[in-house]
Amino acid sequence: MSQKLSVVIPTLNAQQVLPSTLEKLMEGVFAGVIGDLVIVDGGSSDATNTIAKEVGATFLEVTPSRGGQIFAGVSACKCDWVLILHADSRLSQGWAELIPTAPDSERAYYFQLQFDAVGIAACWVAKWANLRSKIFALPYGDQGILIHKSLLISLGGYPTAPLMEDVILARTLGRRLTALPITITTSAEKYIAQGWLRRGFLNVALLLQFLLGKTPEALYKKYYS
Repeated sequence: MSQKLSVVIPTLNAQQVLPSTLEKLMEGVFAGVIGDLVIVDGGSSDATNTIAKEVGATFLEVTPSRGGQIFAGVSACKCDWVLILHADSRLSQGWAELIPTAPDSERAYYFQLQFDAVGIAACWVAKWANLRSKIFALPYGDQGILIHKSLLISLGGYPTAPLMEDVILARTLGRRLTALPITITTSAEKYIAQGWLRRGFLNVALLLQFLLGKTPEALYKKYYS
């Protein structure tokens, strides 16, 4: 990439997963791709803030809401290009070399999903996520997004919704979304804990309810309060 990018990571009690995510970003630091790192916390009670400060990140504390946290993080970025990652999503080795040298500032980019689990279920859920992203231009936040701040501003900024913020952004961007040949590995913890079928059904149910008019606030209250 011909210019540096900022990395924004929203966190909440992420001490178990954040170190691995940060470790995978180091090659971007050494390659001169990453200009700054902003970690935006929603009120962690673990060592997330200590980890963030130890790596020299800009550390912000705001009201818990992933969309709101990302919005605050983007506002604090120093670079024009922003790479938004979930705390449990890790870029594959060699990612820094595969970022476009001159990405189009009128487009946004996402990565190819896989899970840190083996088995048919993990494979098929990842394949569906990548197919959904390609066919419907609907990548989720765990697939990461690389976007220029000017494009985000033109869209009204990153959505501050407590849920479905990634879907809102993807639907707004539409066919301006482009897949990159870079794998991103995300945690399968929730799928394993809840069951692959049950978790997958919940995700589809949430999406359908949202598309049929339920507000993110109502969905968040129904499923997570």
